[in-house]
Amino acid sequence: MYTKEIIEKLSSNHKTISFAESCTGGRIVAAFTAISGASEILNGSCITYSNQIKHEWLGVDNDILEAFGAVSQECVSQMLTGIQKMANSDYALAVSGIAGPTGGTKDKPVGTVYIGLLTPSTQEVFQCLFHGEREHIQEQSTAYAIAKLAEVLDI
Repeated sequence: MYTKEIIEKLSSNHKTISFAESCTGGRIVAAFTAISGASEILNGSCITYSNQIKHEWLGVDNDILEAFGAVSQECVSQMLTGIQKMANSDYALAVSGIAGPTGGTKDKPVGTVYIGLLTPSTQEVFQCLFHGEREHIQEQSTAYAIAKLAEVLDI
């Protein structure tokens, strides 16, 4: 799943990473901490499941949460900058979505997930629609986030 290669590349470049997770519930950070050497690059991680914690810990504006919801490009963008600032990292990943089986709407069905990546020079948020049961949506979200990071790092 690229985690070992990402750790090696970030470590050799003396770069760090942090994560802000919601619907993935810590799966991304768990994938990294399962690999020896993660302590060289991992500054920290937050599981910010509630809107209140997204606001208090990561600085997501309440106006953004009210206007767009936690499952939005706008929220994930602020989650990225919030975790990067909090952990003082070079890179950041943030994820917020609807893993189901409840919580979906016509505009944001179950499986809607926003995955953001912050690098020293860019920030991008991807809108995804995954399918399957809750755990499968969480696994797909985790794999997609890690694959996007690997892609940016040319791995």
